[in-house]
Amino acid sequence: MKHVSKRVKELSESQTLLMAAKSRELQENGVDVINLSIGEPDFDTPEFIRKAAKKAIDDNITHYTPVPGFPELREAIAQKLKRDNKLDYSAGNVVVSTGAKQSLMNVVLSVINPGEELILPAPYWVSYYAMGEFAQASIKTIKTTVESEFKITGDQLEKSITSKSKLLIFSSPCNPSGSVYSEEELSDLVRVIQKHPNLVVVSDEIYEHINYSGSHASLARFEEIKEQVVTVNGVSKGFAMTGWRIGYIAAPEWIAKAAIKVQGQFTSGANSIAQMAAKAAVEASPDSVSYMNEAFLKRRELILDLIKDIDGLKTATPQGAFYVFPDVSHFFGKDTPEGKVIAHSTDLCMYLLNEVAVATVPGEAFGDENCIRLSYATSEKNIRLAIERIKTALDKLK
Repeated sequence: MKHVSKRVKELSESQTLLMAAKSRELQENGVDVINLSIGEPDFDTPEFIRKAAKKAIDDNITHYTPVPGFPELREAIAQKLKRDNKLDYSAGNVVVSTGAKQSLMNVVLSVINPGEELILPAPYWVSYYAMGEFAQASIKTIKTTVESEFKITGDQLEKSITSKSKLLIFSSPCNPSGSVYSEEELSDLVRVIQKHPNLVVVSDEIYEHINYSGSHASLARFEEIKEQVVTVNGVSKGFAMTGWRIGYIAAPEWIAKAAIKVQGQFTSGANSIAQMAAKAAVEASPDSVSYMNEAFLKRRELILDLIKDIDGLKTATPQGAFYVFPDVSHFFGKDTPEGKVIAHSTDLCMYLLNEVAVATVPGEAFGDENCIRLSYATSEKNIRLAIERIKTALDKLK
């Protein structure tokens, strides 16, 4: 008999990737699916970045790369962090990886021992939980609501920390809620974090450039906890470089060295051409990609305006990223035209996919069973048609 390992059996599948796969399967069978499940900008990588990649090929930058990344890229990232985030790091604090997902996994494996606690404000990005499970962490979630704009307070955090708490991971702007923590709100968390010097905090800032709040606040700017903070970022979302697979951390030296050790045994250095493309991205002014942010803001306004016409949906106004995360619990317990009861958000997402060919992601995947995630990283035409279809489907529930 052939058996995969217990580790793989227990590892949950990414719901975002699963819904994307189901959408592709239906599309291949001729179904006109509108995909609101994907977390990917619908823009092409800017030309100046593509030119840098072509030059790297012409310059024969095609050999093995240093495990933590090219020194010139690490230095460029350190300068970007100083310019955009007011963070003072050297290249030695920076580790470049094959996507921010690997960056996160490197940190989790470097910091958590089996049985130690990983704290996750919910909703959280799907892979945080799976990474904690893989590292055999004891996972504790902090619930939030639409009313709180899906953000935790310092008091909530304080009640969750124990002597076993080792790692806190959160994102701002947040996937899936689009929430953005202000400097004042981060200060409230810092008040608690500094009381627990053994707690490491991962601040996932991958959506930094897709922000409508007027400013982006980095947690590591607070000097009193800087040595406890790992900043995770990358070029996939802000520069439309999802396929290039470049992410990075800026961290205290001991964590950076540990992450390099882990990465050295799993993948070694990231792709050489992609690194040179990423260097062009981080050296550029954020203004060079502001047109994407402007388009996403326009789409946010559109989708929120359309959702207002659907009775039973309740949503906060996202201040960043390209998602809305409406509470859909109003529809739980209702029957579909075929007589199936909608018991939870997964049922509702499957109903929307099968009934009106709109792909969304259930909130269970993000630690909030009352919500679903809708991505507006698609055309305005698709947004209008998708929300119209969703309204039609929800009106059929009795």
